[in-house]
Amino acid sequence: MTGTVKVLVTGAAGQIAYSLLYSIASGNVFGKDQPISLVLLDITPMLGVLEGVVMELQDCALPLLKEVIATDKEEVAFKDLDAAILVGSMPRREGMERKDLLKANVRIFKSQGAALNKYSKKTVKVLVVGNPANTNCLIALKSALTIPRENFTCLTRLDHNRAVSQVAIRVGVDSAAVKKAIIWGNHSSTQYPDVHHATVNVGGQELPVFQAVKDDAWLKGDFISTVQQRGAAVIKARKLSSAMSAAKAICDHMRSFWHGTAEGDWVSMGVVSDGNSYGIPADLIYSFPVVIKNKSWKIVDGLNINDFSREKMLQTAKELVEERDMALEFVSESA
Repeated sequence: MTGTVKVLVTGAAGQIAYSLLYSIASGNVFGKDQPISLVLLDITPMLGVLEGVVMELQDCALPLLKEVIATDKEEVAFKDLDAAILVGSMPRREGMERKDLLKANVRIFKSQGAALNKYSKKTVKVLVVGNPANTNCLIALKSALTIPRENFTCLTRLDHNRAVSQVAIRVGVDSAAVKKAIIWGNHSSTQYPDVHHATVNVGGQELPVFQAVKDDAWLKGDFISTVQQRGAAVIKARKLSSAMSAAKAICDHMRSFWHGTAEGDWVSMGVVSDGNSYGIPADLIYSFPVVIKNKSWKIVDGLNINDFSREKMLQTAKELVEERDMALEFVSESA
């Protein structure tokens, strides 16, 4: 038995958290022998629902779950954390403009970044899920100046998993056969799912995706738009957002962050750009291919980027620059 890992989930009364919490508490993320202290944060009106979630976690009788703390107070929620999964955010409501959404979330993530800075361990690993995830992550990072910038990441693993799944279905193989897919950029409809460097294992033979799929028009057209628009398609069909697949992606992301990436593969993760990789501007949270070892990620540099990919990578960077600049205006207004 190793020491207890203290994990915070915000928005803990919501549907993504409901699909997520069992996996964390059962050892599916941090390790099969890793005791867990689970902290659940939500807004005051949701405390009744949160109480029901706590009851269910207790009723699961999970041997690794050593304690559950449910709270609406940041000073309680962020104390001595090893990992923070920031799911809760202001959702976009009908008629709400993008700037209104950004302004509301700047307030939330500025406050949570400051709470991480004040109360959490300096080694805390942070995953921002609440949208707009990349920019929310940047605001939290900028509000937590004593925590290393590389500890802050945002979720693009769901998009990565979607890309892998679409290729696997098209070729007729298991998703595990598809390696080295990439999501570049923003977790939005401008993201670029790129399989120019990806491979598929077909009957024991490792083939480039373009060779295995044999349909360049699909890979450069419908494949990309399907991954970009998948969240909207799920909402249209289900009348609710993609909670199950988002929870699975969160688990995948944190498992990779904690235990590292597989040899010969990489994962997609929103991380801070230093301006030295692929011409992407500095001071953005941008999704790159990364390899992870000893809880530290490293961007996979030196990949050959064709003109088709370059244009799409810069387009999503441009959107992130606009989001960042607008969000930072709101930060300075509220200072």
